[in-house]
Amino acid sequence: MNLPNKITVSRILLIPVFLVIMLADFSWGEMTLLGVTLPVSHFVGALLFILASTTDWVDGYFARKYNLVTDLGKFLDPLADKLLVSAALVVLVNYDMASAWITIVIISREFAVTGLRAILAGGGEVVAANMLGKIKTWAQIVAISALLLHNMIFQLVGLPFGKIALWVALIFTIWSGWDYFNKNKHVFANSK
Repeated sequence: MNLPNKITVSRILLIPVFLVIMLADFSWGEMTLLGVTLPVSHFVGALLFILASTTDWVDGYFARKYNLVTDLGKFLDPLADKLLVSAALVVLVNYDMASAWITIVIISREFAVTGLRAILAGGGEVVAANMLGKIKTWAQIVAISALLLHNMIFQLVGLPFGKIALWVALIFTIWSGWDYFNKNKHVFANSK
């Protein structure tokens, strides 16, 4: 278990903490910041989500810089991203801040790609996330962060940035899912 993998595991361990902060009734009150009034728990949860999300960049940086890329890391890193994003989307649906159908499409794609990765791993192939997948992940993180922060800053000009960003994330989610399956269609051709 090298440093990048430990950082990835820390991202997974932050998910239940994020969920408790967002879903438990702590009654911390509300705060107003940059034109938005939101529960303090949502602000703290958003910061925790952003912190957890940045570990995706940190673990990748250390893995590449110190040549610590492992098959475990190639498997755990995208899985950690999927778990974090899925948890945050469910929270957003719970608070009626994201559409349930968009969340279902995104989470379904994540399950499908994880299943395909498992099939590939069973055949000895471990595939790291490609650039389209990374763009998809960051689009999701930006959208979720904006929504968790109740569209802070953009609310001042009446721009529903969080909702627009979620649509962009949905497009990249579908596109990258199609790309992933298309590039690995040999799995289905060989499964007769």
